[in-house]
Amino acid sequence: MPKMKTRRAAAKRFSKTGTGKIKRNHAFMNHMLEHKPKSAKRKLRKSTTMAKGDVKRTERLIPYK
Repeated sequence: MPKMKTRRAAAKRFSKTGTGKIKRNHAFMNHMLEHKPKSAKRKLRKSTTMAKGDVKRTERLIPYK
């Protein structure tokens, strides 16, 4: 069976932690930032772990990462 190919778009967006969880960045930080509260922008800056329901689908996109 041939090797699976990594989806390059997903590889640029997601990474794995040491324990195998998937890290992602928050959305809504690209434009129209003057309308968003400072506290909301501060919270969106940090990365977070992927939701449990999306992990299985995302792991197929980045099999070797």
